[in-house]
Amino acid sequence: MQDARPLITLLTDFGERDCFVASMKGVILSINPSVPIIDLSHQITSHQIQEAGYFLKSCYRYFPKGTIHVAVVDPGVGTERRALLVSASGSFFVGPDNGLFTEILEQEVGAKVWQITNPEYRLDTIGSTFDGRDVFAPAAAWLSKGVPSAFFGPAVQDPIRRSVAIPIWHEELLIGKIVSVDRFGNLISNITVQQLREFRAAMEQAVEIHIGAYVIHELVGSYSHGSRQAPSALINSSGSLEIFLQENSAAQRLQVGVGEEVRLC
Repeated sequence: MQDARPLITLLTDFGERDCFVASMKGVILSINPSVPIIDLSHQITSHQIQEAGYFLKSCYRYFPKGTIHVAVVDPGVGTERRALLVSASGSFFVGPDNGLFTEILEQEVGAKVWQITNPEYRLDTIGSTFDGRDVFAPAAAWLSKGVPSAFFGPAVQDPIRRSVAIPIWHEELLIGKIVSVDRFGNLISNITVQQLREFRAAMEQAVEIHIGAYVIHELVGSYSHGSRQAPSALINSSGSLEIFLQENSAAQRLQVGVGEEVRLC
């Protein structure tokens, strides 16, 4: 049992046009009418597990302990892939075993994982196309009522982990990648402020940032110090190197997106 009333958050690629999100909320509130539900986002690009993983990693630590994060970006719905419940550092995560929780599992070394198999905590339905409603929502709701994690099913020792790009330091180059593009068109890389500092110290000279055909010669402190004509770079509030265009979309201007290389030299 949790000491404080838990929250349930929802992160999906469902959008808001259809009945999907509303149905999940209806199931949760039918089981636990008093639980608060917070929408993280329903605008994840369809089927983009990496984008959802980055999104979840970026915000879960800012919620109170005991929060239950339901994440459903699930191209494999209806297949043999498992439904998971993850417990990590006082937070819970419910969703498909498709690599979505890779960043959580790598950051939280002591995480514990269970497979959701107990029919008492699932909806009995005919189809198999909506596990968000039939499996993940009810599991989260019962968890919010204090059902112990081990009651949902057997422990899992081998949750799926997808390959996560990490920067490569090769001689006089630090090579990273764009891992997310936000709604403003800002390009967020996997290069951290610590990696940037270490590279700068080793190079003992000014560092250039190369992306596509563009070269950025220095970091600025905020978006307002950037340029409207050429891309600028800064360290964002998550501690990552970010490339932007003031009040414009860097992604559109540079014609780059997730997966594009960022080179420091």
